[in-house]
Amino acid sequence: MPLDSNEKKILDSIKIASENDPNKPEFPAENPKFPATPTYKIEIPGFSNVWLKDESYNPTGTHKDRMAWEIIVTYRDILIAKKRGQIKGKLPQMSIISSGSAAIAIQTQIKKYGLPNLKVLVDNSVDKNTEKIIAKLGCEIYKTDLSKKCLGFKDILKLTKNKNGFDVTSAEALDPTTRFYDWLSYEIINSTPDYCFIPFGTGNLYENVLNIVKKEVSTLNHDPRFKGSVSKIRSCNFIGVTTNDLNSKADKLYSPYLPFVHFDKQWIKLYRYAGYCGKKSDVYILKEKYLDEAIAIAEKSKIVAEPSGLVGLAMLLQMKNKIPKDAKLLVVNTGKSKYIF
Repeated sequence: MPLDSNEKKILDSIKIASENDPNKPEFPAENPKFPATPTYKIEIPGFSNVWLKDESYNPTGTHKDRMAWEIIVTYRDILIAKKRGQIKGKLPQMSIISSGSAAIAIQTQIKKYGLPNLKVLVDNSVDKNTEKIIAKLGCEIYKTDLSKKCLGFKDILKLTKNKNGFDVTSAEALDPTTRFYDWLSYEIINSTPDYCFIPFGTGNLYENVLNIVKKEVSTLNHDPRFKGSVSKIRSCNFIGVTTNDLNSKADKLYSPYLPFVHFDKQWIKLYRYAGYCGKKSDVYILKEKYLDEAIAIAEKSKIVAEPSGLVGLAMLLQMKNKIPKDAKLLVVNTGKSKYIF
């Protein structure tokens, strides 16, 4: 079945410069560049070489914009398959569990290209302002008690009344731990830090970075985006940061269930033993008092971030007595949605 006029228009509007050519980056679509967001030095008492990877410069203010772009690329692939006659019918809708940022980023892109609205599953306790914003953007909202049980993709599709669609919370077909944040992962490791602090919510970003690291330290045929040092990233300690506090200000990171996270102690243990990364690489639990300190520093330094985006900085403060004062430290700030206040 050939594309109708609207589908052809959508397909023609999605431009992808390249998959991995740093001279022809694909993100952000309106103004592609590599690196897409800045990394700059910040002042942290007690340390002399701290840098911030600042994802607040993305179109809607968070690293989720990179994930959103990959959803658009996926729709492009679906349209090409339909054009070839490989599939028939209407374009599928996507479903996702979200507390706000991911839904805003994806729906903003979907709306721009005239694609089917996103179906969003939120917790019954969702912030009312957030709910109002994602609804205004055009998302279809469905509510449930996310603390009740671990939801699989079939559950999510059922709860969002999306029998013929796809759940992008979990979608293995989209390779979330290698694809969603591959360009960002290269931007991070090209900084060649001794320690790298990364927020760990869904885990996709942290896993993506470690998978890219494994790839680059295990090959002689490096990706053209890689401009770092193999020896440096092999010894870099990648510190994932999360919370187990239900009442934490880092509310985007807490979840009673993380059903689609691939991280486990055996996985990271193997990466350390195989020499892919530093010996302290792991996912650590944050103590709330250090997040308060990080928030104060961010406000003073005019860093745009919500608490969940600042947990990397907070963990640096928590570990300050265990880190060499002259080590090169990279803190990843995942940002703050421009639509949520």
